[in-house]
This record gives sequence, C-alpha cells and structure tokens, in this order.
Amino acid sequence: MSEPGATLDRDGFIRTHTRLMPVPHAPEIALHVAEEATELWQKTEDELAVIGLPPPFWAFAWAGGQALARYLLDNREVVAGRRVLDFASGSGLVAIAAARSGAARVEGCDIDAFAVAAIGINAAANGVAVTARADDLIGRDEGWDVVCAGDVCYERDMAERVIAWLSALSARGATVLIGDPGRSYLPKSRLEAVATYQVPVTRALEDAEIKRSSVWRLAS
Repeated sequence: MSEPGATLDRDGFIRTHTRLMPVPHAPEIALHVAEEATELWQKTEDELAVIGLPPPFWAFAWAGGQALARYLLDNREVVAGRRVLDFASGSGLVAIAAARSGAARVEGCDIDAFAVAAIGINAAANGVAVTARADDLIGRDEGWDVVCAGDVCYERDMAERVIAWLSALSARGATVLIGDPGRSYLPKSRLEAVATYQVPVTRALEDAEIKRSSVWRLAS
C-alpha cells in the first residue's frame, strides 16, 4: 500500500485550498489557512478519503497555538539562543514564533505529512528557518532546551502519553510550555499558568469566536 496522500501534490494542495493571512492574535506572522473551515474539512472527509488525506489540522490557527505564539513573541528571552521543539506543530505557527524570537535552532514535528509540508511553506513565507520533521517524538529526548505543545489535550490517551513524556523532559531541565484553551484532558493540577489571552478563533471549529487561552509551564 502506498503512503497515505502519496499520490497528492501536498504543496500544491495547500496552496490551492488556503490563503496566506495574518494570524489573528499574532499578526506579525502569516499562515496559509483555510478561509472556509467547514468546506475544506468536508472535502477532506469525503472527496479525499480514498487517498488518505487526514483532517487538515494544519490549515487553522488553533487557540492554544496562537496563545503560545503570542507569548514567545512577547517574551523572546524564553527561547532566544536556545534549541526549540514545537511538538504536533500543525501549521508551524509556534515554531515560526520561536524562530522570529531568536531561537538558535527550531524544529517542528508532526505525524501528518501535509502538516510537515505546511510547516515548510509557512516558514518560508515568514522568512525563518524551521526544520520540519515527520516524526512521532513521544518518548525521545534529543536535548531540546524548550519544548512547546499547543492544543494536545483534546483526547485522553494522547494527553496522557504526551504529558508523561513532557514531564520527563521537564524533570531533566527542559522548559516545557503548553498552549491550551482549557480542553477536556488538560492536567491543570500539574501546570502553572504564565499568560492568558482572549484569542479569536474559527467558530465553525470551536464553540465560540473568542477562546480564553493560556500558556502553561509544566512542573517537573
């Protein structure tokens, strides 16, 4: 069986179905995002299921990612001169914010090959260097100084796996930052809020037009 999506020109699909627009809560950054959220989502589920295109999480600026990006842009010292990993990067928004804030090296990882393509396209559009990786890095430690994760607590199993891994990274000294609008499986008892924002989002995918979203530091 061929790789999911292998028959589709990923870069071409992204450029065809998105528009380069400023991020609402971090307008210094522009992303290729879907103008009509439900239309692209439906196209993905129906027309493109046969070639294995997963839901296009990369085509939207989610609340937690916007909060993280704003925090890094406003607090450059958090990442300046440091090696940064943006886990489950999606569009690459947080990775781009880290690069713009002076990080020495930035990696954005995602298991969706379309997201990996989007990270590269968006980084180039913003004139920054981000290494896009198609890897599942859970359980691995490559010496990152800062690890960012936006909107990763919407499913129980994933949240538990990710938080256990991030806790180990924090315990050995990494700065771990989580951007989240209070999704169901966010372990707040283990987190310290360092910033809170009112973030504009896509109502078609969220339950409101503004999501109160926080950046959390994970305790070791």
